[in-house]
This record gives sequence, C-alpha cells and structure tokens, in this order.
Amino acid sequence: MSGLVVNTNMNALTIENTLSNTNAAVSGSLEKLSSGLRINSAQDDPAGFAIANSFKASIASMQVASQNANQANSMLQTADGAYSQINNILVQMKSLATEAASGQESGTNLTSLQGEFSDLSNEINSIANSTQYGNSFLINGSVSGAITFQVGATNDSNDQIGLTFNSATATALGVNALNISSNSGAQAAMTTLDTALTSINAFMGDVGSSQNQLQYTINNLTTSIQNYTASTSTIEDVDMAAEVSNMTKNQILQQSAMAMLAQANAQPQSILKLLG
Repeated sequence: MSGLVVNTNMNALTIENTLSNTNAAVSGSLEKLSSGLRINSAQDDPAGFAIANSFKASIASMQVASQNANQANSMLQTADGAYSQINNILVQMKSLATEAASGQESGTNLTSLQGEFSDLSNEINSIANSTQYGNSFLINGSVSGAITFQVGATNDSNDQIGLTFNSATATALGVNALNISSNSGAQAAMTTLDTALTSINAFMGDVGSSQNQLQYTINNLTTSIQNYTASTSTIEDVDMAAEVSNMTKNQILQQSAMAMLAQANAQPQSILKLLG
C-alpha cells in the first residue's frame, strides 16, 4: 500500500491527465458533429486530408470542363441550325432550276425564276456571314484551323476537342454564279446544286458526329464527378450515428473522471486526522 503524502497526489494527477484526454475527445466530437466532417484539418488525418483536397481540385476542374463541353455543343448546334437553313434554301433553288429546265417556260418566267434564284443565293451568303458564336463566325470560312475546347481535367490531348467548320457561302458551295435564265443554264445548275446538297449534308453529318462525341464526353464527366464526390465523402464525412455514440461515451467518462478527481483531491485531507 502506498503511503500518505501531501506534496504529490499521484492519483489526482493520473485522473487529471485522463480527464484532459477525455475533454479533448468530447471537443473533437463536437467539432465533427457541428461540421459534419470527419476531417476538419490536416492533423485529423494528414493522408486523407491530402487525398480529399486532390479530389476536390479534380472535381472543380471537371465541372468547368463539363461547362466547356456544353458550350462546344451549343456552338455545334448553332452551326447545325445554319447548315440546315442553307440546305432548305438549296432544295428550293433545285426546285427553281428544275422548273426552269423545262422547255415550256417563257423568257419572262425564266427571268422571274432567275430573280428569285439570285435572292436565295444571296440569302445563303447572309446566313453564312451572320452565323456567329461568341466572337467566331463559324461557316463563312473566316475561322482558320480548329476551335479547341478543354473538356477534361488535365492538359492532355485526350482531354481536348477541336471543332472545325466547313464554309457554306454560296461561293464555297459553287452556287454563286449559277444562272437559270436559260434552259441549258438551268440544267447545268441542277447538277451543281446536287453537288452542293451533297456537301451541305456532309457538313451536317460532321456536326452530328461531333455532337455525339461531346455527349459521350459530357456523360463521362458527369459520372466521374459523381464518383469523385462519393470518394471525397467517404474520406471526409463523419458517420453521425457513430460519432454521437462516441461523444456520449466520452461525456460519461468526462463526468466520471470529474467525480473521481474530486475524490482524489480529498484523499490528502485524511492526513489531518493523524495530526488531530
């Protein structure tokens, strides 16, 4: 049995140390429960803290990349709408040329058909020169090379997509100088317009392929963001039920330690009985 001493109360010191640790545990539980996070600072889990921050940076980049991909898709939709209208105009021009190619049309009618035909050709140029997304005119041939969009989280060619657009002016399609004021001219125009229609449909096909590619990219980014978010949650978020149980246990230990500390502090007072 240990002797009775006054200067050093080892029992009280031991209990005080235990109480200090318990108080720290209760404070940690309160912080976790108030924030909903298991990791509130690097000291809670240095490795987990670094991994979670890395995931957060990737998520932020992928969210912006998804926005970029949607912007690229909007650009493609703008070009596709213009190509579609030009296709409709070419169909109408083909109808006029077919009508003019018939030998029964009078000179007056041919002149009238040519006037309408020229107006449609001018409208093609109007559409081509006014189709714009941001600062880029898409289908009048003024854009040299590809327009690059960053659609991933890294500076890698696999995370980038370049969009190119074919010129669809009347000159580029070869329909600017057509003349259907004669039967022979109208017949020649029919052949040229068939070629132009083949070209414009090929342009729309290219746009459609790029839209499909972008949609797959957007879907993949959405899935990646969800997976990274779930992983970050697994690392950072606290299990509320488990932490409440842990805090309740530590609060009981805290109250018990305070009661025992009072008992330990009272022990040296028994020495007074020896002196009395």
